[in-house]
Amino acid sequence: MEYPNRKIWIVQCLLLFSAACFISQLHASDDVIFYESFDEDFEGSWIASENPDYTGVWKHVKSEGHDDHGLLVGEKARKHAIVKPLDDPVVLKDKTVVLQFEVRLQNGLECGGAYIKYLRPQDAGWVPKGFDNESPYTIMFGPDRCGATNKVHFILKHKNPKSGNFVEHHLKFPPSVPSDKLTHVYTAILTPDNEVRILVDGEEKKKGNFLSGDDFDPPLIPSKTIPDLDDKKPEDWDERAKIPDPVATKPEDWDEDAPLEIEDEEAEKPEGWLDDEPEEVDDPEAAKPEDWDDEEDGEWEAPKVDNPKCAEAPGCGEWKRPMKRNPAYKGKWHAPLIDNPNYKGIWKPQEIDNPEYFELEMPNFEPIAAIGIEIWTMQDGILFDNILISSSEKEAETYRETTWKPKFSVEKEKQKEEESTESDGLKGFQKVVFEYLYKIADLPFLGEHKVKVLDLLEKAEKQANLTIGILASVIVVIFSILLKLIFGGKKPANVVAQTKKTDVAESSDDQGSSETKEEKNDDGAAAAPRRRTQRRDN
Repeated sequence: MEYPNRKIWIVQCLLLFSAACFISQLHASDDVIFYESFDEDFEGSWIASENPDYTGVWKHVKSEGHDDHGLLVGEKARKHAIVKPLDDPVVLKDKTVVLQFEVRLQNGLECGGAYIKYLRPQDAGWVPKGFDNESPYTIMFGPDRCGATNKVHFILKHKNPKSGNFVEHHLKFPPSVPSDKLTHVYTAILTPDNEVRILVDGEEKKKGNFLSGDDFDPPLIPSKTIPDLDDKKPEDWDERAKIPDPVATKPEDWDEDAPLEIEDEEAEKPEGWLDDEPEEVDDPEAAKPEDWDDEEDGEWEAPKVDNPKCAEAPGCGEWKRPMKRNPAYKGKWHAPLIDNPNYKGIWKPQEIDNPEYFELEMPNFEPIAAIGIEIWTMQDGILFDNILISSSEKEAETYRETTWKPKFSVEKEKQKEEESTESDGLKGFQKVVFEYLYKIADLPFLGEHKVKVLDLLEKAEKQANLTIGILASVIVVIFSILLKLIFGGKKPANVVAQTKKTDVAESSDDQGSSETKEEKNDDGAAAAPRRRTQRRDN
């Protein structure tokens, strides 16, 4: 007899459980004030602006790699505007309100916005087909990046009850925009205790208080006093904290004309200095090309090379004493500074009562009557999805877990695979670079530098963290040797500081304008390169 009773008890429990689930779902649905999944085409539901400045096309497409649809910014370098009027205005006072949406920057975001405007009722002076940047909004929220700007905006437009003017109040120090091309979810939570919290991918990035001057700029509550704009600084007001000592005089031995540097009289010309030898001489191995035309090419001049005699001597050319610092140099004399007896401090206008000051216990939020996206961007591929307005933080979290997180996980995994592939590709590229560098290291022109180059290459292969720096060093060494071979090597250093009397600029011009032409010897072998010098003006 107990069996039927137990069966009835089980049925009753199931009915109670089903009822509880139904009530829970009903309650959860009541928490959702607005939700747009874009599973269906937005045509007829969302209204694209017909303002002639907004020519950007909106598209209903799938997110890359997913079957999930979204609202896509279809053209780059265009203004886009579209709006969704709500059935009933959303009142933001005396309750928690959660604003949440997903954005995927499929082509990145170099300069443009991806934010949403939560608009005031149309009786504030706007219509959906005329939606533009002047349409009045209550809150603007979402990513924005261009130049130095990189932040997740949260802007409240609040009405001053004294002046009647609406003022934009920006959340200070907002979070930055993720720099990847993955789907991210942005959440703003407004609570009855005047707090706002900004979440990116469910993680709190910023918290502020609407009534705190430390959190919003300008503060919602104006200062009690303001500077008197009619106040003027008195003519005798002295703001100088220090002044030159009026009784100080320049010392008699202070020479303002003494130079900073003088010749070192103790310096002596090094023994063996070749005064009559030029630093450069004509290349004795150079020969005038057979096809050189004096009338067309100008007078031929042999290219210059370093004078071999100078390499064996301390130096060549006219010797001059080096310069040294002048111990008598003092510069221009200035009177020492003393405390100003007439100093009154930095002048500021007097403070007067602020006629626009008011006290506030909580913000006077204007209701939200529509959701609008009005952006100008240089990139296309911006995809909006799963726009939610809810009165429950838990409900918003549920949406993140069910709509955003699965997509993000797939995209993140794909990103890791691509980064791994790119890393493997880079290793392959490095291998090719090393192979070519080892071949170059075997070329005879490196001479005595070959051992050094090979040592650097071996270190680069073994120490991955130093590879790029070492490779750069190797390339610089090889390039320097090539330049030395082409232009005759670097000039001998002067062992004592001196002023060289050479026309370096003219020499550089001649070398830079030379052309190399390969000639054949009688046996057909390639002869040494000949250089054409730049034609001289007659």
